Amino acid sequence: MKADVLIVGGGLMGFSTALHLAMRDTRCIVLDKGSPGRHASGVNAGGLRQLNRHPAEIPLSVVAADMWRHIRELVDSDCDTRFPGQVRVAENEAELGRLEKRAALTRSLGYQHEEIIGPDELYALVPALAPHCIGALICRSDGYGRPFHALDAFRRKARSLGVYYQADTRVDAVRQDGDEWRLSTLQGEFRAPVLVNCAGAWANHIAAMLGEPVPLKPGAPMMMVTERLPHFIDPVLGAAGHKLSFKQMQNGTLLIGGAHMAELDLLQERTEINWQKLALSARSVMTLFPQLKDVRIVRTWAGLEAFMPDNIPVIGASVTASSAYHAFGFSAHGFQLSPVVGRILSQLILDGTSELPIDPFRIDRFASSGRCA
Repeated sequence: MKADVLIVGGGLMGFSTALHLAMRDTRCIVLDKGSPGRHASGVNAGGLRQLNRHPAEIPLSVVAADMWRHIRELVDSDCDTRFPGQVRVAENEAELGRLEKRAALTRSLGYQHEEIIGPDELYALVPALAPHCIGALICRSDGYGRPFHALDAFRRKARSLGVYYQADTRVDAVRQDGDEWRLSTLQGEFRAPVLVNCAGAWANHIAAMLGEPVPLKPGAPMMMVTERLPHFIDPVLGAAGHKLSFKQMQNGTLLIGGAHMAELDLLQERTEINWQKLALSARSVMTLFPQLKDVRIVRTWAGLEAFMPDNIPVIGASVTASSAYHAFGFSAHGFQLSPVVGRILSQLILDGTSELPIDPFRIDRFASSGRCA
């Protein structure tokens, strides 16, 4: 089968790229080794966050935030998005000092979306919070969506524009034959002049086939969800002194994460919950909301993510192969960036450049340090 662009990986990055290309009359094939949303794109926390981003990501995150606010125009669905803001709470003066430095850094880069609020405003926003907190860093326009809703919307819209999608199709070999890429799978060979690697936790294998290995490390962040509770909090909440992401969903459940990792068997694509680490997230919640100590946890899970040593992704053109591109390694915070990453890749492929600064995300940034897989 032949198209204009082959995309390896049927998650949000892959389908966002396919959608933006299809909007410009480019024929795409998306190949997925599993099923839609099987890993990172379908099981993450759904954060739409500009708050506390790596400085290199801020320009992309700001554009992505605007895209999410108009996401229905792109994918014919609101992806169940909400924008109640996000706060990062300080429990003591040292933590507040770190948050103030962070806000100053953001302002020094020319952005105003992060600001410090004092206890009066914090408790007006989150009245159920334990009384010892002294302030917070806030981004008032942040929010969240539902990852699987979003993936389904991107996939449906892309396919309505002619994108061909094939699940359960593992890429076993990649070779460039003249001006054409050829991907070998058990389901046959796929060909196109352009190749895009959006393979998530397996993207290092595709990169290695192109002669540019990277130090990608798979991980499985754990999440838990509680029973339904009466509404008591609007903003997404994090904490300067804890690994914590905490939000109350539309149905009243609490979605809790904290970047604690499950045990992972990548070969079998299996995860095992580490209950001791998950208990740290529960204790963090009780520190800030002690009234929740008897709330029941009804479900836990972990999804496979791709982590880079510097915790920012690889986005851009291959440096070893012509007409090949990468978007992977989002280190458990790629959901919000997905619309803008697809736009960037479509611009690189069709225009040869992007208006956004992506040099920090070059794949060869690891080569000089020797940190290659």
